[in-house]
Amino acid sequence: MRETISQNVRLRLDLSYDGAQFHGWAKQQGLRTVQGELEAALAKILRIPVELTVAGRTDAGVHAAGQVAHCDVLASVWMQLPGRSTLKPGEAMRRRLNAVLSHGTGGVRGYSDVVVSSVCEVSPEFDARFSALWRSYTYRIADGVERWNPRRTDVLWLDYPLDVEAMNRAAQPLLGEHDFLSYCKPRKGASTIRTLLELGFQRSDDGILCGFARADAFCHSQVRTLMGTLIEVGRGAQGEDFPARRLEEASRNSGVIVAAPHPLTLEKVGYPEPEDYGKQAQAARRYRGIDGGNDGGESDTCLECDC
Repeated sequence: MRETISQNVRLRLDLSYDGAQFHGWAKQQGLRTVQGELEAALAKILRIPVELTVAGRTDAGVHAAGQVAHCDVLASVWMQLPGRSTLKPGEAMRRRLNAVLSHGTGGVRGYSDVVVSSVCEVSPEFDARFSALWRSYTYRIADGVERWNPRRTDVLWLDYPLDVEAMNRAAQPLLGEHDFLSYCKPRKGASTIRTLLELGFQRSDDGILCGFARADAFCHSQVRTLMGTLIEVGRGAQGEDFPARRLEEASRNSGVIVAAPHPLTLEKVGYPEPEDYGKQAQAARRYRGIDGGNDGGESDTCLECDC
């Protein structure tokens, strides 16, 4: 009897990665990407092709601490994963994925720059991308030579101090729903309207300045452009009204300042209660003008790319 789509199970994968050696999340011919590595590992384990949908398609060099993806697999294949062990399918999948991934990084066994922390079966209404309520990012800065640490490769080094209070004041007018055209790389046919829920900076105990941003979704390069613009305020090159003026201009022109990718980390993706997965996904598609039958995985109407 032929397997049908109703015999599929939907899986949620929670993962983290060091983006330094990746050309971003999305598959690209001939380049090493997170999606490419993970789908290859899944195909090796399951012996069938698997396509992942992700919450946020990070750009080259960008890291993730709390990335989320989903895929559909045949229920019969899923249930056979534990073999003769007493493991549940999700734990068997997690262990086998990390074993395969740790063998593929420069031939060094026991290390991987992408780690899957959990695999679990979820409702078929769950969509890693469209069911998400928000995404949060951090951007780490060492503003002063005394804070430089050669073992920290996810930090922007500046040899001058930043005015954190000025940066936080300048960030306030950007909160809320706006057209962020001045702060992103627009895609043909895609909306640049986003709702920015949090934006600011605070210093950690080790002196590192941590920029944070949380929104319903981010346009391509939006977080890095926000950070680059606010750094200009912090170093005194622009006044505190500069970010708001850029927002009002709604223009991708020579005033764009994009910060380096390596200090940026996708920290967490927020979702509603399971019973609201489908409702949120439908609302997100409708709000972005995306047809309900298109999951938008590689479309120009992408909700977020990196950021």
